[in-house]
Amino acid sequence: MGSFSIWHWLIVLLVVVLVFGTKKLGSLGKDVGSAIKGFKEGMKPEDDKSASASAAPAQQIPGQTIEGEVKSRTETRA
Repeated sequence: MGSFSIWHWLIVLLVVVLVFGTKKLGSLGKDVGSAIKGFKEGMKPEDDKSASASAAPAQQIPGQTIEGEVKSRTETRA
C-alpha cells in the first residue's frame, strides 16, 4: 500500500499531461533548467567569477565619459 507501481506513475503522468499540455510542460522544463544553470553559476568560487569577469572587454579608460540614461533614482540616507 505504501509503494506505487509503474502503472500508478504512468497514470499520474498521463493526467498531468492532459491537464497542463505538452507545450506548458516543455516551457516549465526550460525554466527549471535555466534556474539550475543560474544556481550553479552563482555557486562557483570567486576566483572563477573574477577570471570570467577579467576576460570581458568592457574596461573603463580614465578620463572617458560614459553616456547613459537614469531610469529611476533612489536615495539612501544613513
